[in-house]
Amino acid sequence: MVARKARPQATGRRISDALRVPAGPIDVRSVDPGETPELDGGKVAAKELQGGLADRLGELQEQLYAEGRTGGKRSVLLVLQGLDTSGKGGTIRHVMGQVDPQGVQIAAFGPPTPEERRHDFLWRIRRELPRPGRLGVFDRSHYEDVVTVRVLDLVPRATWSRRYSAINRFEEQLVARGARVVKCFLHISAEESRKRLLARLDNPRKHWKFDPGDIDSRALWEDYLDAYGDALERCNTEYAPWHVIPADHKWYRNWAITKLLIEQLEEMALRWPPASFDVEEQRARLLSGP
Repeated sequence: MVARKARPQATGRRISDALRVPAGPIDVRSVDPGETPELDGGKVAAKELQGGLADRLGELQEQLYAEGRTGGKRSVLLVLQGLDTSGKGGTIRHVMGQVDPQGVQIAAFGPPTPEERRHDFLWRIRRELPRPGRLGVFDRSHYEDVVTVRVLDLVPRATWSRRYSAINRFEEQLVARGARVVKCFLHISAEESRKRLLARLDNPRKHWKFDPGDIDSRALWEDYLDAYGDALERCNTEYAPWHVIPADHKWYRNWAITKLLIEQLEEMALRWPPASFDVEEQRARLLSGP
């Protein structure tokens, strides 16, 4: 008798708890970018599990969208931060590609435009917040204003150091208005980042994605990790906690963020909106008509 192959399984602990940043100081160097917490079976298991997760995520996102279409005020904002090549764009393609695009809002934040510089640093962020019923995604975010500006010395220390409390107030207000803020730091190793940059140089179809400035940024790698450590510590609140996603393995990153979103959406106890009409009356009309 041939033994049946065991189905791949995730471990019992919630990924939201496993990857959540604990209170207090954090050195992101203490997290192994190549580990795969709460997942047994490696890449094969992740791919086999992903199908079921995609179905569940799609259902929950549709419930959120339906709620918004019928007067609900809630939304979800996924914040993706990470060093160059950590996979913010890949996460959007592979995780958001599992849901109905009409319920998704995506915003990418590069260097501020002249118009944006004339306003408070949160001005451009507020303009891109997801509408009720939407699953919003930020590819970089307001955290650039306490990380990149600090590392590149673009504003005085007195300016960026005040922004931590401003961010906390801003996120608290978002949550009070019905948004669920899911913050993910995609943690990649310097060696894996080098491999991904070399892969872009080796493939002419990827040259458009290569920025020579990415090599310059590698010289500041440790400074970025220090800045992220402070941002994660000082803006890690009960209402908007941070999660560190080991991102050396793309398949794990996609699995973990999909599962994280599912857990967050399930906590919202979403329900299908009730019909605003008499179902049986409409059924009778349909059956008796042409």
